[in-house]
Amino acid sequence: MKNRTRVLTGVALAAALGAGTFGAVSATAAPASAPAAAVAKTDAKAEAKNFTTTTHLTVDAATRAARAALKAAQAENQRVTVAVVDRNGNTIVTLRGDGAGPQSYESAERKAFTAVSWNAPTSVLAGRLAQTPNLKDIPGTLFLGGGVPVQNAGAPVAGIGVAGAPSGDLDEKFAKAGADSLLK
Repeated sequence: MKNRTRVLTGVALAAALGAGTFGAVSATAAPASAPAAAVAKTDAKAEAKNFTTTTHLTVDAATRAARAALKAAQAENQRVTVAVVDRNGNTIVTLRGDGAGPQSYESAERKAFTAVSWNAPTSVLAGRLAQTPNLKDIPGTLFLGGGVPVQNAGAPVAGIGVAGAPSGDLDEKFAKAGADSLLK
């Protein structure tokens, strides 16, 4: 390669590199004429009208509730699984007790989901199936006793589901023990 070709290639490469660097810096810099107040501001009226605040259980509180429900079941020699879901039905924690059946895991989660979705114990909801049998067709739900909602100011913030005891009444008793533990 001739000396002149090397110099021209080097100059062209340096120019391209410099232009790329300048373009990258320019793209990330704010325009000089941009007003300082370009950031969107909200006032109290707009916030109240356009935004909402929700309450959620912490992982610690959900775990504490699940442990309380499991402890209540163990005190009566029952082998259960306990699930706690958030307001949106997403599982926060699931504890499968020693010896709990394999079906209890999914059942506990579905009971918790059903309780929080309707803000009612699943035993109450199971009674509604006579009038509206197609409720059972909603994906992810299970209309058997054993699920209770957790409320804050009357609004559902979580659900606790228990499955594996011989009856839905027992499952619900243990789920309620978990919910009650959050009040202490």
